[in-house]
Amino acid sequence: MTALLEMRGISKVFPGVRALDNVSLTVEPGEIHAICGENGAGKSTLMKVLSGVYPHGSYEGEIIYDGQPLACRNIRDSEDRGIIIIHQELALVPLLSIAENLFLGNEVAKRGIINWAEAFQRTGALLKKVGLDEVPTTKVEKLGVGKQQLIEIAKALAKDVRLLILDEPTAALQENDSQKLLDLMLELKAQGVTQIIISHKLNEIGRVADRITVIRDGATVSTLDKAEISEDRIIRDMVGRDMAHRYPDRSPHIGDVLMEVQGWNVWHPDQKDRQMIKDAAFHVKKGEIVGIAGLMGAGRTELAMSLFGKSYGRGISGTVTMGGKVADTSTVAKAIDAGLAYVTEDRKVLGLVLDEPIVRNITLANLLGVSKNGVLSQRRETQVAEEYRKAMNIRTPGVMQKVVNLSGGNQQKVVLSKWLFTDPQVLILDEPTRGIDVGAKFEIYGIMNELAAQGRGVVMISSEMPELLGMCDRIYVMNEGRIVGELSRAEASQERIMALILQSEGKAA
Repeated sequence: MTALLEMRGISKVFPGVRALDNVSLTVEPGEIHAICGENGAGKSTLMKVLSGVYPHGSYEGEIIYDGQPLACRNIRDSEDRGIIIIHQELALVPLLSIAENLFLGNEVAKRGIINWAEAFQRTGALLKKVGLDEVPTTKVEKLGVGKQQLIEIAKALAKDVRLLILDEPTAALQENDSQKLLDLMLELKAQGVTQIIISHKLNEIGRVADRITVIRDGATVSTLDKAEISEDRIIRDMVGRDMAHRYPDRSPHIGDVLMEVQGWNVWHPDQKDRQMIKDAAFHVKKGEIVGIAGLMGAGRTELAMSLFGKSYGRGISGTVTMGGKVADTSTVAKAIDAGLAYVTEDRKVLGLVLDEPIVRNITLANLLGVSKNGVLSQRRETQVAEEYRKAMNIRTPGVMQKVVNLSGGNQQKVVLSKWLFTDPQVLILDEPTRGIDVGAKFEIYGIMNELAAQGRGVVMISSEMPELLGMCDRIYVMNEGRIVGELSRAEASQERIMALILQSEGKAA
């Protein structure tokens, strides 16, 4: 069989970083080929080379596509050859309709006049193909992330795609939406569409991939056939060592109650009759890692954000006590002063200033800590950032590097550093390992264990139940805005968590 795609000896250098080093990749027609590697391994860079984001001449090596040399100057060139990339950050215009998004830049027009009747007809057919029952005129902002991801695929199908590249397509999706997307990938494969998927979710790769290529430190490590694919083998090739335990060993030393929340109620910021959090109550002890489990929409993030300076919601009521004393957390500044910190689930939008360097991001939440008499000390600021860079193992040439150029795992370490510099007593982590690889996850888990060993309290919100079970001393279960159960480490299991959720369905008033 003649390969559809061959990438030979691809090397790509950025200032101070060799992102790709003689990488080779072969993709056969009609297969689903997975690419795995730690954050910063070079996966997305390789796909940007292929799709023309990094134009021909800006890298070394050659690309053969469908038997012919490929030298894309831009994305338009690659799309003309049927190569479509769907990036992790979706490229949809929220205020435009589904139909307008599907044909944006590829309009159904004649002599400069758009044929809306044909556009809507074709949109309906494409939506049916990806399993969406939506009106073509619906604005994209009205749809959930799962449906938006399917619209991106429909957009690719509108361009006569032959090679579809999906970069972390399920990173922001809940389980049901992830399964729908994987089912669609298998359907597209049956229709002859060749696909490349970049993903950290090894169980999903095992389900859909025919072959897998592992990249480490910008170089190809291995290419495995389906029969050779196993999570242990992939992890070993990704990180360069065996990981016998996914979660670091820990002997907890749990003390007195550090934070307690009672009677917490929160209303939706825009919908006046919709209550998001209903009489929530929980506590965290010194040295304890507490998990909050629940399905998408259960209210976990709303609970965390409303506690941290009332960053979400209105009509908020209830009490927070820290160390036995009532704490004022009504603003972000007061929440920080009370000893609370919150690592948001969306690090790129809410957690970081991407165009600023690492040093600015780390000190941003505690400028008083790097100031004297109201004057910022750049020397002290750099010193603090360097200390956290070393302590958190942030892989970067220096602290003046812009955060936007870091991998997801290293960006997450910068966010953690920012909040640790505020010296919190309780740290709320909202999806702390979303979109990062197994090696970086292990490092984040180690940081959490170290914080607990220092006597701090850690609250971990996660959609990955094995992660909660592997890390937490206790787990609260949320559904429909209520805390519907509490499980000790010994009691907790995926079955018990799901049972609590299902038993509570419809009971929240």
